[in-house]
Amino acid sequence: MEDSKMVNSQKKYYPTAFALYFAYFILGIALSIMGQYKAEFAKAWGASTLSNGAIDVSMVVSVIAAYGLGRLLAYPFAGPISDKVGRRVSGLIGIFLYVVFFFGVISVHQLWIAYAMGIINGAANSFLDTCISPSVMEIFPKSASIANLFTKFSITVAQFLLPFVIGLVASAHLSYKIIFIGCGILMLADAFLVMFLPFPQQEKVTTGKNKITVKHHFSAAAIASILIGFTSSTTFMIWLNCNQELGASYGVKNPSLLQSFYAVGATVAVLLTARLIHLGLKETTVLVIYPSISVIMLLLCYFITSPVILYIGSFVIGYAAAGGVLQLATSTTISFFPESKGLATSLVMIASSTANYAVLSIAAYLTKMTGADAPRMIILLNVVITIIGIGLALIVKRHERVKTDAPAVNLEN
Repeated sequence: MEDSKMVNSQKKYYPTAFALYFAYFILGIALSIMGQYKAEFAKAWGASTLSNGAIDVSMVVSVIAAYGLGRLLAYPFAGPISDKVGRRVSGLIGIFLYVVFFFGVISVHQLWIAYAMGIINGAANSFLDTCISPSVMEIFPKSASIANLFTKFSITVAQFLLPFVIGLVASAHLSYKIIFIGCGILMLADAFLVMFLPFPQQEKVTTGKNKITVKHHFSAAAIASILIGFTSSTTFMIWLNCNQELGASYGVKNPSLLQSFYAVGATVAVLLTARLIHLGLKETTVLVIYPSISVIMLLLCYFITSPVILYIGSFVIGYAAAGGVLQLATSTTISFFPESKGLATSLVMIASSTANYAVLSIAAYLTKMTGADAPRMIILLNVVITIIGIGLALIVKRHERVKTDAPAVNLEN
């Protein structure tokens, strides 16, 4: 009876959840759209032409990497604002920063201003993360991990639809800028919803006389869980932003289709993984198995240089790398710091941001220095970091096993 009352009381927050998931839908477009228009942005920012006649897109990769820097700079503020000031405030800051990004990035013609837009893109993501992940877990407390996993579903649906939208815009002979303008307008509409819809009451943890003081214990497993934010983000962000060049080098006629296969894989993963978790699969098991699948697929894509393997690889990488590993790492980290969900989310995403900035900057350097060999060199970089992620997940898995076995040992004694 109490569970029924709880469900009914939570229903008033369902429109809020929809508005938050919709913000992540638009975020999904922001994550990948610049990678689809590298040549157009490079021309707008005055890029030089390479010896083979192609436009040098390395500056666009650098701006995409600035997204990671923006996240890194914003998370130390975003987490505390979410926990102490409120989820709504954090969400509104993120939404309005995205409005600035969508309208701003298509208006600039200088690289340093474009780089600033990349930083704003990342900062916007930070504030949305620290609002949305804790909020949906508080709206659906009985299925917190699954609720957080569906933030990824919102992103993957957007990334699946994006190539079709790009095709429609191209066939209508419209400027690519129309997509950015549309996203900016949709974000403004969503801001109105987030501003007025109710949010669940969050646990307030304060310090002082007769109040609770929270002490955060950073065990080896907690640190490993946080660092999975770095490794899991590396796996899918490198593929997402560099598969176009890899596809062209392997003879793929329409490399943008790889994006759709990737998005389908990620969407299937979210739905199937949510079901498996509901049936009892441990989140930590997913954190071990999925990166292992990614490593095998990346190696196949390195050694088999055919277009077919990239279509298969895009689906599999979408499934195993972009299908919710980062979100499950966030949920797992929150279990180590249940009183500070915003902070826990920030810590994982700081690790993720570091990956976005550092690894994509390395990818930009490899693109500039190694030319035609860069796409395959980037695959090897991805393999090494993903293997490290498997090791981190095994540490978290071992901690869970020890924690689960401990009560049984005490009962015997």
